[in-house]
Amino acid sequence: MAFHEVRLPARLAFGSTGGVERRTEITTLGSGFERRSTPWTEGRRRYLIGAGLRSLDDMAALTAFFEARRGRLYGFRFRDFADFKSCAPGEAVAATDRRIGTGDGARRMFRLGKTYGDHVRRIAKPVEGSARVAVNGVETTAFALDHLTGEVTLATPPISGAVVTAGFVFDTPVRFDADRIEVTLESFGAGPMVAMPLIEVRV
Repeated sequence: MAFHEVRLPARLAFGSTGGVERRTEITTLGSGFERRSTPWTEGRRRYLIGAGLRSLDDMAALTAFFEARRGRLYGFRFRDFADFKSCAPGEAVAATDRRIGTGDGARRMFRLGKTYGDHVRRIAKPVEGSARVAVNGVETTAFALDHLTGEVTLATPPISGAVVTAGFVFDTPVRFDADRIEVTLESFGAGPMVAMPLIEVRV
């Protein structure tokens, strides 16, 4: 997949709006009851950025970022400030934040994930150097993190039944969802920008 391992500068995302969307297919039966299903196992995030920008310098920076991604062609990293940690946004990451697997005496690789109730969201774009890992509640540094895929590889396989947990900071993989960017000049140094849509991509 065409993806650039670069994060949108945080200042260009100030004033952004967005959230999770789901796709639910609903069939109303003749009896009035409904049959509901979804083809998606994962939710998909959408955002609008740029509407809060007024400085022409920031608009030029966003335009340059847009051009470097060739519009919708290349994906990139985006920091969703409402959901970017294994813990709550205002808390500190801990090695016991999220359960990512159970040892069997042979397995060494585990995938990062964040739980929402009984749903687990796979985390594919962790921030390099942010992960903390524990086995049965004891933190360890004997692991490697692939920050391109979210795979954690322990140096030694955990014993059978051992609980593997992790804490981490992560980005959301997105792309621009428009091939056009618009800026209005109001003065020599400022002007409004039409909000740019972003959409999460599967990686």
